[in-house]
Amino acid sequence: MKLCILGSTGSIGVQALDVARNVGIQIVGLAAMSNIDLLERQIKEFNPLCVCVADKTKARELARRNVACEVIAGGEGLCQLAAMGGCDTVLSAVVGIAGLKPAVSAIQARKKLALANKETLVAGGEFVMELAKRLNVPIIPVDSEHSAIFQCLDNKNHPKRIYLTASGGAFREWSAEQLLHATAADALKHPTWNMGAKITIDCATMMNKGLEFIEAMRLFDLKPEEIEILIHPQSVVHSMVEYSDGSILAQLGAPDMRIPIQYALTYPARVASAFKKLDFTTCGPLTFHKPDFDKYTCLRLAIDAAKMGGLMPAALNAANEVAVGAFLQNRISYTRIAHIIDKTLSAYNLNGSERNLDDILAADAWARRYAETIAIA
Repeated sequence: MKLCILGSTGSIGVQALDVARNVGIQIVGLAAMSNIDLLERQIKEFNPLCVCVADKTKARELARRNVACEVIAGGEGLCQLAAMGGCDTVLSAVVGIAGLKPAVSAIQARKKLALANKETLVAGGEFVMELAKRLNVPIIPVDSEHSAIFQCLDNKNHPKRIYLTASGGAFREWSAEQLLHATAADALKHPTWNMGAKITIDCATMMNKGLEFIEAMRLFDLKPEEIEILIHPQSVVHSMVEYSDGSILAQLGAPDMRIPIQYALTYPARVASAFKKLDFTTCGPLTFHKPDFDKYTCLRLAIDAAKMGGLMPAALNAANEVAVGAFLQNRISYTRIAHIIDKTLSAYNLNGSERNLDDILAADAWARRYAETIAIA
């Protein structure tokens, strides 16, 4: 395998490089947003042919260090890297809508796509899945929940229901009154997983599970009523699939993202790893309960957008990215995140089908502009 990692300095990218060490995968391309110090160390270890830095100023700085590979820059560089020759698999771990165009470039270049960027399918799901189907390009999920579903599905029986499990994030024990005073520092204290700031905030609001709800619809051709979300604080059962005869298949494992990353990269083979394994004698009782949609307003909004379909999920995602960014910058309160998203979706009257990439990006741009006007109000 010759692998290109988009987002190599983020949490998923760093763990993907752990997998590459474990199973001997050749790295031919790496991309980062701006962390050129870590990227430079990765270049020295893995000797890629080309790297991309989205921040063009940082790209020029890295090039001046005379690293032993080609350095390209910007969003166009990400697309170039995703389609580069000499690569057969692209792992997309870019944060946010920035991952959409490179994913499309990888599919158009007929690269196997290991997808950790859920926004690609939230904003552009129908378009992206149709493109992949037409070009016969496999999309293998990296998210632990979608990896679990992928492993539990069979090719002969459509599931009656899938269960997406959720840790509940930093605020699963908080009351609605306490959330009025929640800070970014509070929201970033995830009880189970170690992730980047944006996705950790999404876990606190449970928007992350809402985005995964939409992603599951696209990946597995499901209707909204065929998906149920369960809070599972132990993060041991990564998701489940129920069939019409009442059988439920679950995929279990230690809460370690390197396991689903490795499966996505080596599929259909299962390769031995030295990563943490689940010990049933020490993991304790496994519990499940339904989410409180009054508390997790963002989750409700995401499911509503999924049911409306069309370009509404793209608008939802854009508004969320703006609101989370404003929260992390201490410009708005925690409860304003849901308010901004709700107001943006209520105002969005350009809903239509995902005819092409331009339509998706136009919906994204409109929602960003509108959400920002609310954030600064």
